[in-house]
Parts: sequence; structure tokens; C-alpha cells
Amino acid sequence: MAVINEYLRFMMDRSDQILALTGEHIYLTFIAVVIAIAIGVPLGILITRVKKLSGFVIGLANAVQAMPSLAMLGFLIPFLGIGSKPSIVMIFLYSLLPIIKNTYIGLTNVDKSMIESGKGMGMTDGQLMRMVQFPLALPVIMAGVRISAVTAVGLTTLAALIGAGGLGQMIYRGISMVNNKMIISGAIPAMILALLVDFILGITEKAVTPKGLKK
Repeated sequence: MAVINEYLRFMMDRSDQILALTGEHIYLTFIAVVIAIAIGVPLGILITRVKKLSGFVIGLANAVQAMPSLAMLGFLIPFLGIGSKPSIVMIFLYSLLPIIKNTYIGLTNVDKSMIESGKGMGMTDGQLMRMVQFPLALPVIMAGVRISAVTAVGLTTLAALIGAGGLGQMIYRGISMVNNKMIISGAIPAMILALLVDFILGITEKAVTPKGLKK
């Protein structure tokens, strides 16, 4: 108990710094995930329309996902320098795969009878996408966004290595100083942030699920 109190006191003494770093962490994660959604969802829609591209696009996203994150940062630094830019690009690239894949899976798994009914009512392809396919696929797409966002929170800790800030700054400083209190002061807020993001997006995922699909 005394050890826990000691750790809590250490964190309270640095609460201003932790809050500032948490703000930086949220900013980097938010920007990267929003860009990933803005690019990943249209890409997922595109490859449902142009099937020949699906293997290439998903394969490329898989290849990016398989690359070690430190190697990715090292590759980006010569082009983008250090700081927030390469960090956001790195987090964005790793966030793409679940969004593209889930958009593709969600749209291709929409009940064909629903699509045929829409066509029978005289709907155009665009109307079918907006009014039938996308709403039914949205829960699956949101699941991909949820995975991407939670993963992004963890990846953002690497941003500190190239001067972009975030909670990783305390973690790496603690490692260099062999200071467990400082490591915990960065790790616990990052863990809480990931759980909070998962919780909020989980609620959103349920909210966008059509009533007929809710369990």
C-alpha cells in the first residue's frame, strides 16, 4: 500500500505535466485516425466497386501493418524530419488496414436480397450505397475504426522518440533514468486513454447498429 501511495504521490506532483502530455497524445491520435477514416472508408468503398483492386489495396495495407513501427519512423524521418508530421503519418498508415478491411467486408456482406429490393424500387447505385449498403455496413466499419483508434493510442507513445510529445515522453525518460515511477506515470494514463477510447467507440458502434441487427 505504501508503494502505491508513493506512486500516486509522484503522479500527483506531476499532474500538470501528465495532463499536458495527455493532450498532445490525444491530438496526435485524433488527427491520424480522422485522416485514416477519411481515406480508408472511401478506399474500402472503391474496392467493393472495382474488385480487381481489392487484393492489391488490402495486400499493401497488410504489408504496411507488417513493417516494424520503429523502422517506419526511421524511413519517414528523412522525408518529413522529426516532430509531429512523421508521427501522424506513421500512426495513420497503421490505422488504415482495419478501416479499409472492415469497410470492404461490411459492404460485401450486406444481404443481397436487400440490394435487389432497392434495385427493384428503382434506386441508383449511389442511392443504394447511401440508403442501404452503407447504413447496414456501418457497425462493421465502426468496429474497424474502434480497432484502429485503440491501436493508435498505443502507437502514439513512439512519437516521443522523435520529439512529437505525448505520454511516451515520460515512458522513455523513465527508461533512460531507470525510474519506474516515471514509466508508470506515462503508461497508466496511456492505458486509461486506450480503454476510454474503446469504451466510447463501443457505445458508438452499438448506437449505429440498425435495430434489426442488434442482438
